[in-house]
Amino acid sequence: MITYRVRLDVPGELVLFVSRLLARHRREIGTRKNTRSLGCYRQALFVVAWYRDKPDIPRLGAGFGLSQATSYRYVAEGTKILSAEAPGLEEALERAVAEGTPYVILDGKIVSADRCHEKTVSRKGREIDLWYSGKKKDFGGNIQGLFYPGGLPMWISDVLPGNVHDLAAARENVLAVLRPFLDAMPALADSGYEGAGHGVHVPVKKPAGVKELDVNTRTRNALLSSARCLGERGFALLSQRWQTLQNVTASPGKIGLIARAALVLVLFEHKMLT
Repeated sequence: MITYRVRLDVPGELVLFVSRLLARHRREIGTRKNTRSLGCYRQALFVVAWYRDKPDIPRLGAGFGLSQATSYRYVAEGTKILSAEAPGLEEALERAVAEGTPYVILDGKIVSADRCHEKTVSRKGREIDLWYSGKKKDFGGNIQGLFYPGGLPMWISDVLPGNVHDLAAARENVLAVLRPFLDAMPALADSGYEGAGHGVHVPVKKPAGVKELDVNTRTRNALLSSARCLGERGFALLSQRWQTLQNVTASPGKIGLIARAALVLVLFEHKMLT
């Protein structure tokens, strides 16, 4: 087998951070010394490399001297311990209020995934693919995110099937906890969240039969869009920096865990975690 070196363009402190989490986890579960194929640092390097470049897991593992089964197990273990460090929704909102954050950005994303055969029944009574998103015209899972005004992600939800609309996903995963904070810190969102209620600001749609909105409404929509669009930067930090989120080949139900693990990596790189 031919091997070659690849440069991993992440800070060394990040790998040490993941290594410390793994070491703590091994102490908690009582792992004995010299019973693992890799030490904590090498396993952390393996996990971060997978998140950064999304190589084939068995092939990446072979480069570390791991079997296929151990490679998958190490990735799953790294995902679990990283996602456990992600802030909860109420914790993230309390921190944002304490920091004087003027508003948050609410947005959703369909994370592409391999086709899943799980079915459901549509409102019209037809059998449809549960994980198929009509919005994206592809299979995937719906995750919701809250972002700081600059676009840095502060919180990521668990995953819902791709056929769930953003507003329905927000009602299930976000709005109940977000509501008490909206007087002090409103949320900006796109038109897909119309009907979310007081404190969630969305663009005004042009009524039927009206050629053009008035200048004040158009100005409001433009200002809202210019501030809200930075939420796209937040999802880019998650899925472009950590490429495993570009297409999840594991069970779609694990998208939320993977997304929250990527969130922890982003927050550490931006000095929001230590």
